[in-house]
Amino acid sequence: MALYPPSPAPPVAGSSTKNEKLIFAPSPDTPLSSPAGQAAIAARAAAHTAKVIAAGGAAAASSLASSGTSTPGGAALPPRAGQFLQHEGQGGLRRNDLDPVSPITQFHAWFAEAKAIGGIAHPETCTLSTASLPSGRVSARIVYLKELDRQGFVLYSNFGTSKKGSDLFGDGSENSEGNSWASLTFWWEGLERQVRIEGRATRLPAAESQVYFDTRVRGSRIGAWASRQSAVLEPKKDVDAKEEKDEDDGRAQLEKWVAEAEAQFGATKKAEDGAEVESEEDKIPVPSFWGGLRIVPERVEFWQGRQNRLHDRFVYDRVHSEGADGEAKEAWTIQRLSP
Repeated sequence: MALYPPSPAPPVAGSSTKNEKLIFAPSPDTPLSSPAGQAAIAARAAAHTAKVIAAGGAAAASSLASSGTSTPGGAALPPRAGQFLQHEGQGGLRRNDLDPVSPITQFHAWFAEAKAIGGIAHPETCTLSTASLPSGRVSARIVYLKELDRQGFVLYSNFGTSKKGSDLFGDGSENSEGNSWASLTFWWEGLERQVRIEGRATRLPAAESQVYFDTRVRGSRIGAWASRQSAVLEPKKDVDAKEEKDEDDGRAQLEKWVAEAEAQFGATKKAEDGAEVESEEDKIPVPSFWGGLRIVPERVEFWQGRQNRLHDRFVYDRVHSEGADGEAKEAWTIQRLSP
């Protein structure tokens, strides 16, 4: 299967086909905020809309335009929820449309399609949900998928002070218990699709995290060292503040930490054209509390929106078994779920 993006990730010592990067730090080819980026998205979205209408006919066209309803007496009612009709012309999602072997391969295909159509600004955006023990209290946050390999889904963050870190690995106290189970949810409205992933989270080795860390702009690497993610920032009492709006609300503490990190590693150097300049001596090591997190999937659901909320849902479940030679074997089952 072709890599996505086209350029493969930098090699990692000891790498093999098993951890080949199918996705590595995905980002738009053109900045989305630029006129060229906006024009590219608009053109792709228009082409996709035309394709949907051609496949689904008038019903699909009507679903793309929001409209309200009226009572016989003419009184307006709240608009009805939109119908999912894009794939009605193709008969929706069927089992033989799915990869028969691996949900990783199937996700890779859907992700590439979400990137290609335009109108989905950041298809790598997903919700990471974790739960703390023993309360079972769930928390969620939006993150970016940064890598996909044969083992699972990789994102990067602070795991030393963050809520997600304490949920997954404990907070370091004597009675703290980590819960390695986590889930990711992707929603691609332009395709009327979502993907739900459940699995166990493991930290990536520092050497692998360093490869991605080096791709970040220097300011973001400084920020990773500076921020005690989720720590409370205490306001600084400023007797010289003339008005309430001039009083510090805690931001000064963060800026102090950034200044300390810049003093340790050096501020960003720029060439005359504004590009960052960095020598080998200027490189910043990845912090021990920061790095990659791989969600190794045990269950992956592919959801395709359909008319009248009769959606197509297929779930892959990992099956663990032992071979005749005593070695662990893994396979996946695929089942259709009721909407």
